[in-house]
Amino acid sequence: MNKKRVERIWRREGLKVPSKQPKKGRLWLTDGSCIQLRPEYPNHVWSYAFVEDRTHDGRKFRMLNIIDEFTRECLAIQVDRQLKAVDVIDVLSDLFILRGIPGHIRSGNGSEFVAKAVREWITAVGARTAYIEPGSPWENGYCESFNSKLWDELLKGEIFYTLQEAEVIIESWRRHYNTARPHSSLSYRPPAPEVLLPASKLAPRPTLNQHHTRITHMGQARLRGLNIRARLAPSLRRR
Repeated sequence: MNKKRVERIWRREGLKVPSKQPKKGRLWLTDGSCIQLRPEYPNHVWSYAFVEDRTHDGRKFRMLNIIDEFTRECLAIQVDRQLKAVDVIDVLSDLFILRGIPGHIRSGNGSEFVAKAVREWITAVGARTAYIEPGSPWENGYCESFNSKLWDELLKGEIFYTLQEAEVIIESWRRHYNTARPHSSLSYRPPAPEVLLPASKLAPRPTLNQHHTRITHMGQARLRGLNIRARLAPSLRRR
């Protein structure tokens, strides 16, 4: 069976035919590349990048994708018509509050990432920036791999008529990616599966007698507090 026939069968079955990869020379990697700086634990290295698409009317919108490179979890996808340096800071500040501050943040050399305000703010909160070599997206391999999955599994097959529709559908896909979609590098487990506790592990529901006893104890404690205040009132008035 020759190569062309194999490719025809692949296309007929809806499989993606791998494109030819040109030969590349030796990569002289920077300190910010995913080879030199490898994630070793959750919140060690985050990476982010922009992806662009268009709504049905031809207007462009941008997506800011942020992932945890160790867990492969997509922490956020911010969707808007325009995303600037101040928007990057807003998204990161919300994630820092919810997730904690990572050790490093890897990114390309776009103007939104290398802006002075972004670099100074990231340094001020205690994280470090890790910039890749200009024109070398493979040095941000974890985020580029996620962007490729986002394109293949969602953006290439969806028509967004409004920006709000894009926000809802993309956020739904992000949740599916984190909680249900198997990941080959995680032994085909999702990055952040939802945990469902069995009924035996849940705290028992209080009975009527337990509820009545709790109310009685609360009432007694309140009465003791009122008695203490009443005894202290004369001394407080004399002061």
